[in-house]
Amino acid sequence: MNDEMYNNNQTAPQEPQQYAPPPPRPQAVRQPQARKSAVLATILSCMPGLGQVYVGYYQQGFIHVAVVALCITMLASGSARGFEPLFGVFLAFFWLYNMIDANRRAHHYNRMADGMGSENIPEEFPVPGTRGSVPVGIFMVVMGSLFLLDLNTDLSMAWLKDWWPLVLVGGGVWMILKARHKAE
Repeated sequence: MNDEMYNNNQTAPQEPQQYAPPPPRPQAVRQPQARKSAVLATILSCMPGLGQVYVGYYQQGFIHVAVVALCITMLASGSARGFEPLFGVFLAFFWLYNMIDANRRAHHYNRMADGMGSENIPEEFPVPGTRGSVPVGIFMVVMGSLFLLDLNTDLSMAWLKDWWPLVLVGGGVWMILKARHKAE
């Protein structure tokens, strides 16, 4: 009679199900990173900044180009006024530093690519962003308009010589306000 009762109204008690552990996650396979030639980076650095760009340090490369261009401009324009030897020696040492830095960065890149460093190299180095900046855009429009007026009309730009530091003041104020806004 008990058997009929289980068949008609109830099911037999089931044992608790035991779950198997989930299968192990596949291990991340390290993709081989293209190595950078330290010798080629050094040779490319004969043109300042190019070795750093080759290794992927775009911003550093552009900074090196700007420093060398500034030194050459100062030396060629005669505006160094007695500091020519200082700029000349600085330029020679910076040029040498530029080449050593590119070589060192290529070796560092290769160590990171081999997994021997504490940091990972991104899959690909992004080119510096071209996101818009309203203040920079306004500055470019204003300066471009002033230069066009100077070239195509008789408008004197002598006043600009006396008032250009206001651009630095305005840029500094904008940076301070932006930093304070981020901090809040």
